[in-house]
Amino acid sequence: MFIINLEYLGLETPEGLQKIDEHLVAHRTFLESYYQKGVLLASGPKNPRVGGILIALGTDRSIIEKMIQEDPFAQHHLASYTITEFSPVKYRPELSELV
Repeated sequence: MFIINLEYLGLETPEGLQKIDEHLVAHRTFLESYYQKGVLLASGPKNPRVGGILIALGTDRSIIEKMIQEDPFAQHHLASYTITEFSPVKYRPELSELV
C-alpha cells in the first residue's frame, strides 16, 4: 500500500487556491479513473486545505509514480507529492481482501 501526500504549491498568494479550484474537476476525474482501475482506496483534502491524501493499493511504486504524473495538479505544477510505501500487518477484517 501507499500513502501519497499532496502539498499544494503557490498558497502564499491569494490566487493559489483559485488555481487549485480551476483544476479540481479534472483532478477528481483523474482520481475516479484510478478508483475504477482498483488502484485507489481513499482520497480527500487535508484540513486546513493545504493539500490532500491518497491511499493506493499495490506493490509497484512505478505504477504510483506514473499515476501521479497524470494528475492535473502535477501537470500544472500545483502540488508536490511524497510517496510512502508500507506493508500493513494489522488491519480491520473488512480490508483482508485488499492487503
